[in-house]
Order: sequence, then C-alpha cells, then structure tokens
Amino acid sequence: MTHQNLPSRRRLVLGAALLGSAALALTGCGLPLPFGGSSSGGAVGFGDVQKATIQIEAVGTFVDPEQGGYEAAGRGSGFLIDDSGLAVTNNHVVVGAGTLKVWRGGDTTKTLNAKVLASSECYDLAVIKLEGSGYPHLRWRDKPVETALDVYAAGFPLGDPTFTETKGIVSKADTAGKTPWAALDHIIEHDARIRPGNSGGPLVDKDGAVVGVNYAGNDQYDTNLAIHRDEAKQAIAQLAKGKPVLSLGINGTALTDEDGNGLGIWVSSVASGSPADKAGIEGGDLLTKMEGVSLGADGTMSDYCSVLRTHGQDATLSVELFRPADNTYYRGQFNGKPIAAQKTIETATGADSGSSQVASGDFITVKDDSGTVSVQVPAAWKQTQGSPFTDDGGNEYKLLSAAPDINAFLNDWGAPGVSVYASKDAVGKVTPQQIMDGMGSGLAAEGCQSEGASDYDDGVHQGQLAMWSGCGPAKSYALVVSAQAKSGDYVVLVTLQAPKVDDLAAADRILGSFSARF
Repeated sequence: MTHQNLPSRRRLVLGAALLGSAALALTGCGLPLPFGGSSSGGAVGFGDVQKATIQIEAVGTFVDPEQGGYEAAGRGSGFLIDDSGLAVTNNHVVVGAGTLKVWRGGDTTKTLNAKVLASSECYDLAVIKLEGSGYPHLRWRDKPVETALDVYAAGFPLGDPTFTETKGIVSKADTAGKTPWAALDHIIEHDARIRPGNSGGPLVDKDGAVVGVNYAGNDQYDTNLAIHRDEAKQAIAQLAKGKPVLSLGINGTALTDEDGNGLGIWVSSVASGSPADKAGIEGGDLLTKMEGVSLGADGTMSDYCSVLRTHGQDATLSVELFRPADNTYYRGQFNGKPIAAQKTIETATGADSGSSQVASGDFITVKDDSGTVSVQVPAAWKQTQGSPFTDDGGNEYKLLSAAPDINAFLNDWGAPGVSVYASKDAVGKVTPQQIMDGMGSGLAAEGCQSEGASDYDDGVHQGQLAMWSGCGPAKSYALVVSAQAKSGDYVVLVTLQAPKVDDLAAADRILGSFSARF
C-alpha cells in the first residue's frame, strides 16, 4: 500500500487524523454519561455498539508541512473497553493535543473530559480515560479472525455527529501494514468502508465483538485497514497502565517527494513530557536519521519503528533533523543530550554566507541505477547519472551523480552538483585517508586551495571532511567526505561542487541523507 494510495496524513487537518485538507478535518460527537456510576455499564452486544462508541475532539497547535503551524480542532472516533471509562483510539487522533473533548454515542449535548494515559506512534494506538464510571463497553472477539468474516466499521466519519456503521467482509485476516504513520505486523484488510473521522473506531463482528481498530482507508481500491485484535490487545494492556509502547511521543508521518521517495518523518505535534519533548523536538521538525538510520526512506514509519524495536524506547538514541522554521539542522539524542543546532558548512569553513534558495527550497531523493545509493538533493538537481564506476584496482563503486545540468557538472567547474561513490570491493584495499589524499592531489592540480579538514562522523560513517576553494576557472568550492561505514561493509566518497557560496547550503542536507544499502 503506497503513501499515495492511502489517505495521506499530509491531507488531514489535525494531528488527530491524517494531515492536510482542512475540508476533511475530523469531527466528533457523543452521548452524556453520569459521573459516579450508571446502570448502563457492562459489555454490550451488536445492537448497542453505538452506546460504547465515542467521538473525540483534540484541540491544539499542529504543524502541517504545507500550511505551517496553526491552532486547530480535529475529531476522530474511539470505543470504550471497560466500565471505568478506559477507551481506545488512534495515536494520531490525540497525541500533541492541548485539550480533549469526548461525546458518547452520538449525543453532543453533553461533553466529557478525558486524558491520554499512554500512546504508541508505531502501533498508532492510544488509551484515554474518560471522567466518571459505569460505562457500557465493547468486548473483544474470542474466536479466530478469518477471511470472509462479516464485519462492521463503527464511528463518526467526516465530522458528522451521526453514528454510522458500514458492513463488509474481511479480505485479508492477517497481514503486515506499513503506512506513513504506523508500522504494524498484523492488520486486517476489509471492505467495510471507513472515512476520515472513523480513525480509532471499532471494527466489530455480527455479535458486536471487536476484531480490530480502524486506522486507514483507500477510496480508490475500496480497501480499509484495521489494527488486528491480537496486536492491539497486547499494546493496549500496557497503554492502559500508563506505559507508552514503541513511542517517543511524536505525532508523525513519513513524507515523500513528488516521485514517492522518502524525505524523513514529519512531526506535526509532540506529547508534553515525552522523550521527544525533553530532547527539544518541536512540531514542524523533519526527522531525517535516528541511530544513523535514514528515516522514512520507503515512505513509511518502518525504519523509525525498527530502531525502537531494536534498541527500545528508553535507550539513548541519536537523532538528526531539519527545522524549516529556522532553516537549521540539529543533532542530539532522545533520552540523552538534547538537540543542538549544527554549524552550516559555509560557516564552519569561513565562507561568506548569503541568502540561499537551495536550503529553503524543496528537496528530492535520487538513487543510482541499482537502487543501492541514495541522497537528498535540491529539487532543481533532478538530472542524474547512476551507472557504476570501476577504479584502476578493479574495485566497483556504485555511483550516483545529481545536478541541475548533469553534463555541465561532470565536465567543468561552473555547475553545482554532487557525486556519491560507495564500494564493498574496496574495503580492506583502500582507506578513507588514502582516498582523501588522492582527491587532494587531484584538486590541487585543478588550482584548488585547501580550506582545512576535520574528522567526520555521522553515526553510520567515520572518516574525514575537507573543503577546497578557487577550483578551476569558475573558482568553485569543493567539499569532500571520505569515510567507511562503521559496520565495515563499504567505503564511501561524497564530492560536492559549488560554484557559488549559496550552493553550499545544500551540503547539510546532502551529508545528512546520503546512504548505501548493499
């Protein structure tokens, strides 16, 4: 399921549902509840599913990658799981909200308050606690979830306060589900149609028992997705105790460029007091790397969640991000040293700074012909050459070059561009220092003057970074990184050519995004 096929969170208003189109903002409603107990408590059957289904309004400041930051209210669905007021919904419905309002069963005349107990961005689940007790609630299906099972999607789509249930069947009873805002091992595909606003609502069987938690839909192919009962129950058991699960406290979505290449994880909002909040992450940040792993490369949360599954949410995790609000790159740690702004390449080398359209404009991800090497470059650098290169020693390098004019870049110093070389063959045969020495000799022959070198370590690669100026007739800058993967799997060389100081503004993004996956 591609980012384009699912209702992208870039297209929904609140961190409550999917980001983007204000016309599709989630809305909600609900029924009153007595505070201190009610004879209506207990598990309900199919005929009373409405009584245990809630609509949630989350109010807060959220940041959209296209519209910027604004205070908004968005609504999603949820359902009660016991008579004490515990309810399940989606992470993207509630995380980062300043206030929550809840209505039960479609009655908007009485508003209930609620608080978030814990959440999980990887499972896209959250448990909230409503005030009061004595609530009717849903039970979980105790039989297997099978293909062709009749199911019903309950909730409040498109902000309509009228409760709805749509009927369908299970088309896939258990499959993996990786979307821009979650990474699940077990989901249910069904055709009980859901819409924005159904997020977090229950998928029930003919007896009113819950088989899954709805979280995404595809109008074009009439495919609707629910978090499988078994995966949901395991996470909810911890969330109900106030324990986050696979969570750093972000309301995020993987962003892609026009060609579907991943750019990173966009943070629309952050839960107060969470590891993300303590690290200094803000709504409007684009997370590009975590523990040296490029995030969102496939347009999903998969890599982000894989890092959490590998290290645990309480581990000290390195993070790199770009903050468009101040056009600055940051590095730091979750559960460790808070993020700090990084020097730009031109500042670090003493070059005069100037206004740059390169840094503030759109970036795209480009790949070599084999798909091994990738890097993010300014959108104007869309011409590429990606065929491999073999050195004099017979070592093959995967090679990717990108520029506004690829022929001009490859043949003279007057055009900007970048080349990334990566080789498994060269490991143990040539060191990053030897490569850098060879580059230095070649650049000196072109009239380049050294501006100095420094150690380079981006968490994945380790080596040297060096800058030259006055190269060729155009008196261009040349930035070179020669390094080896810390895993020892490959050596890598990155060369950036910059006729103007402004072209150096692309360097931070390039160095923060290049990768090789052999």
